[in-house]
Amino acid sequence: MTANDRVRLSVRVQPKASRNALCIGADGRIRVALTAPPVEGEANKALVAFLAGCLDVAKRDVVLLRGTASREKVVEVKGLTKAEMEARLKSGLSRCCARTPDG
Repeated sequence: MTANDRVRLSVRVQPKASRNALCIGADGRIRVALTAPPVEGEANKALVAFLAGCLDVAKRDVVLLRGTASREKVVEVKGLTKAEMEARLKSGLSRCCARTPDG
């Protein structure tokens, strides 16, 4: 791993959920449910913090690139390769209150 390793994720966010949760659908789509409301950037801040926790990286290494006012977001994670990110997401499913694709 080098300091230049970066990976981008497309994420669908559901704000004002009953709990924070990460779900990877059968199609490989990443969905994140957040308790934070979509007001004044609160859901965006919560998304960055939640993904940082799931991926075991610092919040400063998770950057929202696109979708600040949309449910469809593109996030860049610094310091991880694609393979490392995928492994951490899969192992983080249990740590992040994950739901299976069935719900």
